[in-house]
Amino acid sequence: MEKSFYSIFKTFFKVGTLLLGGGYVILPLLTSELVDKKHWITSDELCEFYALGASLPGIIAANTAIFTGRKLLGRKGAIAAIIGIVMPAFLAIVLLASILSEIVNKPTVQHIFWGVGIGVIVLLFLAVKEMWKKCVVDKFSVVVYAICLILAFLRLIPLSLIVILALISGIIFQRFEDKKNAQKIAQQKGEE
Repeated sequence: MEKSFYSIFKTFFKVGTLLLGGGYVILPLLTSELVDKKHWITSDELCEFYALGASLPGIIAANTAIFTGRKLLGRKGAIAAIIGIVMPAFLAIVLLASILSEIVNKPTVQHIFWGVGIGVIVLLFLAVKEMWKKCVVDKFSVVVYAICLILAFLRLIPLSLIVILALISGIIFQRFEDKKNAQKIAQQKGEE
């Protein structure tokens, strides 16, 4: 499928209209649109963009949209993606701000929010499942995950520090893996 400014905008606008519950629910939505339907990027690329977007300051959905759009069409793609992902929320906020006091206590609106909450929980579960498949691939990552989960539940340190510690542990682990692989290659060359 063609990757034009308009098609990128339209795709991210569609995702933005469904993006209730914050940036954590963007992963299954983008997987469906960009990987499964349009085949614009791979699942691995999307997970990398998501992880990068989540590790930077700012809105996860916006950060992820920028990285993905840039991959698709350079700067123009990044601009199309960020406008598309943000515009539905902006329009909804403008609309709701003008009528919020009149509708917030109505039972129908309360039921809508309850239903949206259930949907967000499902999307969060799908996002966790997708990230688990891509990121928790060996014993080391299971241990890091378990430690981070315990720290998060116990609230011993700020969540941002947990992310930074996980990032540092990943870098250290990769350095050890690189050394181990270099030693194997050197050993194989020595045997020849």
